[in-house]
Amino acid sequence: MLTVTLIVAFLNLVLLAAVFGVFFTYSNSVVPGLDGAEPATAVESMRKMNVAIINPAFLATFVGPVITSAATGGLLLGIDEGVPALLYFVAAGVYLLGCLVVTGRINVPLNNALENSTSTDWTRRWHDFSPRWRRWNTVRTLSSGVAVVLCGVGLYLWGNN
Repeated sequence: MLTVTLIVAFLNLVLLAAVFGVFFTYSNSVVPGLDGAEPATAVESMRKMNVAIINPAFLATFVGPVITSAATGGLLLGIDEGVPALLYFVAAGVYLLGCLVVTGRINVPLNNALENSTSTDWTRRWHDFSPRWRRWNTVRTLSSGVAVVLCGVGLYLWGNN
């Protein structure tokens, strides 16, 4: 049981760190870089990235942390590690609300609106999209970062018991 718990806990950290890195990179380089491009180029580039990111590897990495965080919490409860388990469950909740829900309710609809707009006013299209998308992506970045820290602390506490 200990080996399985450790494997799931480390897989969880890898997945969370990968998602955090994607969100961080988008907020701090991709979108600001696109903001500096011609609006038509920014719109077309973001549309292509939105299509490219829908792939099995990213989807598994994106959905995985809520599953692995909760699974690690459950496994830790099974070996009587209540405080570390609680941290993993809280991380799962933070990730679920701050990443999955925000993505589904805000970022994806913004992506879809950008994709489906027929306006040729590229400047308006991009300026209607970019600030709001980036603001909510920052929420996802912070949420995934908090989840990484919570799980890291949980792993540390478990290892020091």
